[in-house]
Amino acid sequence: MPKKILLIEDEDIMINLLEKKLTQEGYDVTVTKNGEEGLKSMREIKPDIILLDLVMPKMGGFEVMEEMNKDPELKKIPIIIISNSGQPVELGKAKELGAKDWLIKTEFDPQEVLDKVAKQIGK
Repeated sequence: MPKKILLIEDEDIMINLLEKKLTQEGYDVTVTKNGEEGLKSMREIKPDIILLDLVMPKMGGFEVMEEMNKDPELKKIPIIIISNSGQPVELGKAKELGAKDWLIKTEFDPQEVLDKVAKQIGK
């Protein structure tokens, strides 16, 4: 059974790139474009890991993590943040809320995403 990844991201370019790469590697990828949809999906599909953007319409990444922390089941799911910013303040807050790792959109390559996902949940 393939590992399930929930990608919560609102930029089509990032979605297409990540969904294609992760699917090619054999992961089962579900995409939502805002935090509200993301929370609904994670309750339905119970993903093995979440790739989470911070700045999105309706509900941002920090709010998603705050909601996840209120639910004992959702709280266990590892999160990798995908963001345009690498500010130490944001990194600190994300780690505090439970993020396991961090990718900066302008600096990462798809292989780095695969490596970080595999490190958290295996293949």
